[in-house]
Amino acid sequence: MSTTMPGFGTERIAQLGLRDRVYDRVLEVLMGHDAEPGMRLSIDGLARTLGVSPTPVREALVQLERTGLVTRQANKGYRVSPPLAGDQLEALFDARLIVESGAVELAARGDVDALRVRLGTALDEQAAIADEVAAVGAAQAPEELMARFFRSDWQFHQLIFDATRNPFLEEMSEIITTRVHRMRQIVEGGGDDTDRAVHEHRAVIDALAVGPAEAVAAMRHHIDAVRLRSREDASHTS
Repeated sequence: MSTTMPGFGTERIAQLGLRDRVYDRVLEVLMGHDAEPGMRLSIDGLARTLGVSPTPVREALVQLERTGLVTRQANKGYRVSPPLAGDQLEALFDARLIVESGAVELAARGDVDALRVRLGTALDEQAAIADEVAAVGAAQAPEELMARFFRSDWQFHQLIFDATRNPFLEEMSEIITTRVHRMRQIVEGGGDDTDRAVHEHRAVIDALAVGPAEAVAAMRHHIDAVRLRSREDASHTS
């Protein structure tokens, strides 16, 4: 007897895996410095670059439109979205305060010891990358190095969302976090906050050992600090 669920044969599962891989690759392109605001995104061009058909690329762009990283114009296709600033920037961080405060509180009511171990491992990796950035200076750091730092920062927050075991919060995390990190990467002249991010993340881990209220306070402090740094970064582009 076949154990394959109706509608999910081997080819269907393989296709779903391909979609995920293409989505990740297109996201990498958008998170790079070459993806300038307003740049047109050619579905056929991306498909040739990735060595796939246009269909999964088109599906990836539809998904990414939800995150706000790309915008679609009628009869013109997709373009890289402009950076957030002003009221939009404040709205993003207001949303982040609400969502991430709730996520860390929920996570703090679960297996905190296991979560702190996972976060500690992630923070060790982030701190090592921050040391590499410090060794060369953020202004001279290659794009690949900064991309690794942003991914490690993203991973720290994602682990907290994963610990909530709430798929709706995890979906919200993707939308919010991609916008934050894309915004920080495209800023020219922004400051280096890699060391501060590491210290603020360490404070979250320490606070989780005390209790949910303390973890929420540490997370709110971190997000407010990133908000202030992002305002400063945005001022360099205005």
